[in-house]
Amino acid sequence: QVQLVESGGGLVQPGGSLRLSCAASGSIFSINTMGWYRQGPGKERELVATITGGSSTNYADSVKGRFTISRDNAKNTVYLQMNSLKPEDTAVYYCNAAALRGPWNTRRDYWGQGTQVTVSS
Repeated sequence: QVQLVESGGGLVQPGGSLRLSCAASGSIFSINTMGWYRQGPGKERELVATITGGSSTNYADSVKGRFTISRDNAKNTVYLQMNSLKPEDTAVYYCNAAALRGPWNTRRDYWGQGTQVTVSS
């Protein structure tokens, strides 16, 4: 089992910045990829950013150039630095960890509890 604990959500003005943190515990040796997803009002959950291994990253087109995902392996923590925030970034943000298990490298996903990010003046 993997447990994920998030922090850093809150209210920020348009153009401002926030940094989300997600600390992993449990069977952390099995984690390959960590990332962030979000779900806005009336929308499906969507990928925001992922990081695999030490430095391989992937971003949704809507956040490229504004958000940065990073990973501190010593602390088993992933971060999402969000700059130039827009009202459309308002959503519940979820931390995700993907693990590969068993002889066929079956993927298993673990999720944080979600943290609210609100961008409003």
